[in-house]
Amino acid sequence: MGTWDFGPLDNDTAADWCGDLREAPAARRLELIRTALTAAADHDAAAYLDDTIGDRAVAAAAVLAAQLPGGPPLDSAYGPAFLTDGVSTGLPADLPALAIRALDRVDGDNSEIRENWEDGYPKVLERRSPFRTALERAAAS
Repeated sequence: MGTWDFGPLDNDTAADWCGDLREAPAARRLELIRTALTAAADHDAAAYLDDTIGDRAVAAAAVLAAQLPGGPPLDSAYGPAFLTDGVSTGLPADLPALAIRALDRVDGDNSEIRENWEDGYPKVLERRSPFRTALERAAAS
């Protein structure tokens, strides 16, 4: 099916990644989030960023933001159910800044996600905005 809407979990890659996160032992979830964010954040800026890496990073950033105080809820059926059950993965202080770096890389040049959306990208950014705002607020504190 590919991509079906503008939200951070509205594509096959993000849904699959969230499924892996949901099925992972609770002690391993934080590692999965950090790995997805780092893959995008540390990706060479001059190299092309594949949409699989980008979609996973966006999903990880959204999952992280949803756990922050005052963070937006994940209103997708594909989101990890443990979030709606009030279970947290634990939030090291460095993760919000890492998530912002990952989103900056996904939204920058040489990004397949940005290229795929073309004229629809403002709508993607609009849907992602509450998550980014929560991450920025947490990174600043």
